Formats: sequence, C-alpha cells, structure tokens
Amino acid sequence: MKIKWYGHAAFRVITASSVKIIIDPYQSGSFGGALSYGKISDQADIVLISHDHDDHNYTKDVQGKFTQIKKEGSFDFKDVRIRAIPSFHDPSKGKERGGNLIFVIHADGLVVTHMGDIGHVLDKGLIKGIGKIDILLLPVGGFYTIDAQEATRVMNDLAPSITIPMHFKTEKCNFPIAPFEEFTKGKKDVHVRDISEIEITKETLPKTSQIVVLQNAL
Repeated sequence: MKIKWYGHAAFRVITASSVKIIIDPYQSGSFGGALSYGKISDQADIVLISHDHDDHNYTKDVQGKFTQIKKEGSFDFKDVRIRAIPSFHDPSKGKERGGNLIFVIHADGLVVTHMGDIGHVLDKGLIKGIGKIDILLLPVGGFYTIDAQEATRVMNDLAPSITIPMHFKTEKCNFPIAPFEEFTKGKKDVHVRDISEIEITKETLPKTSQIVVLQNAL
C-alpha cells in the first residue's frame, strides 16, 4: 500500500491491487488563497469526503469515473472495505461546525483510519467502533479540529503503529492553526521525512509506534 499526502487533510491511498482512493480533496486557492496547495488532478476509483467544506470536498479536479462516499455506512469496492463512522466537527456535538465522518479503510491486510476534521476526543463507543488500526491520519493543528494535546489522546486511545499528522499550518496553509511541531514535541520515535509518499505492508509495519511527518506533494 502507498500513502501520499497532498497537503492539508488530502491523501491518496493506492492498494496492492491498484485501487486508488483519494480522501478529503481540497479546493486549491480556497478561502481567499489561504489554502494554496496545488490542484489534485490524479485519477481515483473512490473519493472519500469527511464533510462538506471547501478544504475537504472539492472533486472537480479529480480524474476518472470514481465512486464518491460521503455518508455513514460500510462499502465494498473490489478487495477494499471502507467504513464511514459519524462523529462531529466540534466538541458541541455538531452545533458549531456540523458532522464529520471517520473513514476506516481495510485493504492489503492493513487498516488505515482518516479522522477527517474531528473536533473532539473519542468516547468508548467510537474507540470500539473504529477498532484496531495500523495507520492513523490525524489532524493536529487545533482551532477547527482537535489540538496537539487532544490529538495525542486520540493517538494513544487508538494505538496505531504509524501516525501521520495532517491539517496543520504550513507555508501553503495560512489558517490560524498550529504547525506539526506542537504535536510532535517531546514525543519519541518521530520521523520527519523529506518525501510525500510512503509504502507500507503488513510485514514492514514498525514493531513500536511511530509518528511519520510527510512533506506536502502539491
């Protein structure tokens, strides 16, 4: 499995059987240019949308005849199973920013979880519903989502082998959110890579938990 970080909360997952999944594609230049990552114009078989905000739901540049998933439920596509679990974009059960979907992707003997713009820590029901996972794509920037401290709690509750931070401040994201260093400071086994894509198999999962920071591809 290959996991590529475009920027913000947008990722592409390519499975061993070449199923292409794009998650939370943003609109390049949205919010008055505050989000200046480049256009996502790759092909997709599946596009996952955690919620309907311009920095997470823009599919017009995505190529191919893809299936779009933006609702709760379980979905099968070839040898991939996707579970979309409802949560909230804020700590007030959606009263401030509405709902949010957590996507749990089962493929290649691995479980990848994308938390969308989750705005709260997890209760026991959500922890049980998500289940055992291998790779966690986790917002860490705060303000619109959980902050560094809350993200740490979510990571510890889910106990993945690899956590990849997302939705943090960069030179191409001028939102009032924190950089990834707020999340990683003081933590062990942090790997800041100079690449935007990693390849992972069940056999190459680390034996102890790691945080892997990728560079934005666009």
